[in-house]
Amino acid sequence: MKRLRRSILYVPGNNPGMIRDAHIYGSDVILLDLEDSVAMTEKDAARFLVYNALKTLDFGGKEVAVRINGLDTDFGLKDLEAVVRAQPDVIRLPKTDSEQDVIACEKEIERIEAACGIPVGKTKMIAAIESAQGVLNAREIAHASKRLVGIALGAEDFTADLKTTRSADGIELLTARSMIVMAARSAGIDALDTVFSDVNDTEGFIKEAKLIKQLGFDGKSVINPSQIKPLHAVFTPTKDEIEKSLAIVEAMEEARKRGSGVVSMNGKMIDKPVLDRALHLLELAGATNALRSAMQ
Repeated sequence: MKRLRRSILYVPGNNPGMIRDAHIYGSDVILLDLEDSVAMTEKDAARFLVYNALKTLDFGGKEVAVRINGLDTDFGLKDLEAVVRAQPDVIRLPKTDSEQDVIACEKEIERIEAACGIPVGKTKMIAAIESAQGVLNAREIAHASKRLVGIALGAEDFTADLKTTRSADGIELLTARSMIVMAARSAGIDALDTVFSDVNDTEGFIKEAKLIKQLGFDGKSVINPSQIKPLHAVFTPTKDEIEKSLAIVEAMEEARKRGSGVVSMNGKMIDKPVLDRALHLLELAGATNALRSAMQ
């Protein structure tokens, strides 16, 4: 079954209360953060806290990721040494500019896995792209490792690198978003969008969620639990969409029996690309339980 990554909830690695309760909010992924949300003076304490949380807490079956500090900092390798041993599902590598950044991180993860008896390859990766250079290298980054399950846009650093600011319509992010989606699709991995920082602007958040869904993203990072429900509503197939997709699959199956790869339904031509979209939607519906609800 498809692994859902509609919502990735950021949880500061130095906040024990938020870490303890993170699983109750319903996000698909819990992201324990050791990077930007943690002050320099608290990096070591946060690492210790996240390590112990991973070893002792029940996250309710959620996929758990840890955003480490960059390997070019004083903290990145220390983060990996601790965190990989605690066996999160995913390591999120920040500020990925090239495939070499991914390869270097993978090499360290593999070394640590081998040293402590973890099956080599168990720890997956997400590469966050946060610069113009990273966007231009998105395809190479996406193909850099079999451990990669997704690539993500980090918009705040990216717009700073462009020497601009984020706007309400996100026009300055359109090229980067499109390139990241295409790179992810070429590698068969997920494309994950950046945070929407104004937690009080629900209307703006939903508008952006609909935009990135239309562009082809699989999900989005969130910084507040209140953003999870509306985000899931955008990414969960509706009953009408499910019924239409089921009808397309049925019609194409009948066409195949007649030796045809094309069929007309309600005056519109149905062929393989349309079938592929319907099958993808039904896979998503199955993973979200929306399919079961629609069939009742």
